[in-house]
Amino acid sequence: MKKIRFWSGDIAAAEGAIAAGCRFFAGYPITPASDIAEHMALRLPQENGIFIQMEDELASMAAILGASWGGAKVMTATSGPGFSLMQENIGLGAITETPCVVADVQRAGPSTGMPTLVGQGDVMQSRWGSHGDYETIVISPSSPQESFDLIIRAFNLAELYRVPVIFLMDECVAHMSERVVVPPKEKIEVVERLKPSMPPEQYMPFKPLNNIAPMAIAGMGYKIHVTGLTHNEKGYPQTTSTEVQEWMIRHICDKIRKNERKIRDIEEYEMDDAEIAVVSFGIAGRSAKAAVKIARKHGIKAGLIRLKTIWPFPEEYFENAADNIKKFIVAEINYGQVKLEVERSIHGKASVELLPKFGGAVHTPMEIYNKIKEAKNGN
Repeated sequence: MKKIRFWSGDIAAAEGAIAAGCRFFAGYPITPASDIAEHMALRLPQENGIFIQMEDELASMAAILGASWGGAKVMTATSGPGFSLMQENIGLGAITETPCVVADVQRAGPSTGMPTLVGQGDVMQSRWGSHGDYETIVISPSSPQESFDLIIRAFNLAELYRVPVIFLMDECVAHMSERVVVPPKEKIEVVERLKPSMPPEQYMPFKPLNNIAPMAIAGMGYKIHVTGLTHNEKGYPQTTSTEVQEWMIRHICDKIRKNERKIRDIEEYEMDDAEIAVVSFGIAGRSAKAAVKIARKHGIKAGLIRLKTIWPFPEEYFENAADNIKKFIVAEINYGQVKLEVERSIHGKASVELLPKFGGAVHTPMEIYNKIKEAKNGN
């Protein structure tokens, strides 16, 4: 039987992680993500899981990578400054193809910024924060219900593609409390890790089968060598081989790029005949949807494109959408991070305008509606 709960986004994310099978959490307190850690500290022992408060965010990220190789589904949670500290080990997770989920509850920045107020300025950092070539998956919820539902999807994608998945929340979604429907356990789809079935002497921990390599864990009887150095299919360092480097980079990037359509998750609202499209994500997507409803009542053919998955960015989707859209309006709580991606993807087929907020406050529906009206009137 389904259950009805009244949860904040932070609590819903924590409960969704547990429903997805998370049994290890390592983290360090930081506003506005601390509620996730506090709830996991309470709940994980009840589920035979482990919670550890680490000495900082660097150690937190290292701990979840190690626990993942030990066989656990793992998670950490942080906000902007802590997310910056995690970046080196997020790159380690990418090169070692380690499944994990990192919740980044965005606040206004840069630096310490506005710890208790909303921001959406970590979009580019969530994709490009670590050095070198790699791909990751970034998911953005707009409600406590989606915090529960989409973090389950985040864990499933992490396991399916052996990749760190960034759960890019924002302070408003994290701290608002709403009705959350929790399905029966048997109705929740949970993806388990692909493990090797071949004899130990034939196993290579980074040799892909259909793009993804089966992942042995410590104690299974397989030899495993895990390193942040450029490595071959066996995991052995090959730091002077340009051929191995090319193979490795193509593999860790293409397993995501070639599956973008499968990973893509977009809400379309009133897009069938839209001439003006508002693009948004997270909490700003809620105001954008209300603005589109107002515009429709005034006879303006506006629609909403809300990105539930931001990275990999749906370039093909936007290029096709631009065949019918005259103007895109990107409403985001930063100074134009997603706007640049939309502009790049449509190849000049339509105009793109930014409606920014600079952190600390959310767009009102009327602010977005007025921008839609300006676009309709050619201003």
